[in-house]
Amino acid sequence: MAKTIDGERFKQMICAAAAAVEERKEAINELNVFPVPDGDTGTNMALTLGNASNELQRVENPTLGKAMEITSSALLRGARGNSGVITSLLFRGLTRSLKAAGSEFDGGGLAAALTEGVQTAYKAVMKPAEGTILTVSRVSAEAALKTAQTDRDAEKVLQSAIAAAREALPLTTEQNPVLKKAQVVDAGAYGYIIILEGMLSALTGKVQNLVLNLQKPKVQSNVAADFSQYDTEEITFAYCTEFIADREDKNRPVEKLRAFLSSIGDSLVVVEDDELIKIHVHTDTPHLALGEGLKYGRLSRIKIENMQEQLERKQRDGAAQNVPARRQSAEPEKRYGFVAVAAGEGLASVFGDLGVDFMVEGGQTMNPSTEDVLSAIDKTPAEVVFVLPNNKNIIMASEQAAALSEKQVIVLPTKTVPQGISALLAFDPERDPDLNRDEMTAALAAVQTGQITYAARDSSFDGHDIHEGDFMAMLEGKLLASSRSFDDVMRKLGRTMCGRKSQFITIFYGEGSTPEQAEQVRELFAKEAKNAEISLICGGQPVYSYIISVE
Repeated sequence: MAKTIDGERFKQMICAAAAAVEERKEAINELNVFPVPDGDTGTNMALTLGNASNELQRVENPTLGKAMEITSSALLRGARGNSGVITSLLFRGLTRSLKAAGSEFDGGGLAAALTEGVQTAYKAVMKPAEGTILTVSRVSAEAALKTAQTDRDAEKVLQSAIAAAREALPLTTEQNPVLKKAQVVDAGAYGYIIILEGMLSALTGKVQNLVLNLQKPKVQSNVAADFSQYDTEEITFAYCTEFIADREDKNRPVEKLRAFLSSIGDSLVVVEDDELIKIHVHTDTPHLALGEGLKYGRLSRIKIENMQEQLERKQRDGAAQNVPARRQSAEPEKRYGFVAVAAGEGLASVFGDLGVDFMVEGGQTMNPSTEDVLSAIDKTPAEVVFVLPNNKNIIMASEQAAALSEKQVIVLPTKTVPQGISALLAFDPERDPDLNRDEMTAALAAVQTGQITYAARDSSFDGHDIHEGDFMAMLEGKLLASSRSFDDVMRKLGRTMCGRKSQFITIFYGEGSTPEQAEQVRELFAKEAKNAEISLICGGQPVYSYIISVE
């Protein structure tokens, strides 16, 4: 029996838990039910724990304190979706409880830590719902405490926690009306059991053949959620909004942010530490949530998803009876149609104004699948459909979609948003398809694309030593400059892109920028290209605070 847990053993337990969820994420995903707030539960939990596992594996034989510090920080920063955030909260409380444990802890310490994890999660969730991961984690912690009163062996305590969680899982179907309607158990709660079982496998030394060691709960419920009975009108707030705000002003109380977000939405989760604040909220006004977050510091990891569209997509995919959805191709109503890929409401609006029929959400770090592109092509009511991937990593998926479609599809090799816009401006409805393809492709050479982002970690790129938090200027996908100074990298980008022949400049500002800063950028480019016509547009794009085109 494993009576105590030290830093190295705790590291192995977290890594094993991450591997377990990764291997079972599709089984967890199949249990997802309306209102589908954050995409797929299993995927989000796997990505969240995977971030902690990756960080821990970089440290050999860590002390218990170091392992706790890495785990808490990595989970908070890597949390995705509601399920990922709550998972990070459970472990945040756990690691906080064990800070004073010294070099190791026993079953009593584990039981107390599981309990504090549950308390932390309940406190952070504005309106905790029963029949969820919160319920199962609470019952699990209570069983652990009871066992620890008579036996402080860590393995026995964890085994009792798992046994109680398994007994509590089937009850979630009756406790939660949404689950009862779909006749499934809670996906997050099932994922939590897999986490605990992964940890137990590492604690007992049975990490090999992990899938064989994990048993799916025996529940008289469907293996996948039934979406047919739901209506999008049942969604109170349309947009699932997530972001991280740096705590640049540490004197500003987080309670004010929590109160404001509660007034404009629900499903609120606020997690904080000394350096940042992690936010999850459902709201109809995500821009107000982001604006309030900016009062605390720079924003990152912004994700906004339309839950009504998610539900409609689930229903279209035939999830109701696990029957594959049949593809339906829209009848042609015109000769030409367009599909474009981009992320950000402002960019979508620009493409819409230029005649794009359907937008596929995606871009850097968020590449859509072949099926996503194919679905948009099928819905476009045209004989000939032009596809603008606007990212080099999406061109191949677009070409695969074109091969699967019954329509005539032309994929243009656009690698950036400005290239996609330039191609659309070169389109002539009177030309034949091949000539349009040639002219639109030729137009790509007339536009330069610059981007401003920041480094998420230390690295070496294109011969430059880059440090976490550095601003980076990219020109045509290659690193032009990096610096702690935003003004320095933007000034170099402006001087490099602009010249006497520059005629049209468009500046799209997004994540990490403000209208005031964007106006300063416009003025900088105006000085470098005095005769150019400059447009300033709120693109709302993630990852890149600025995307700039010069023609």
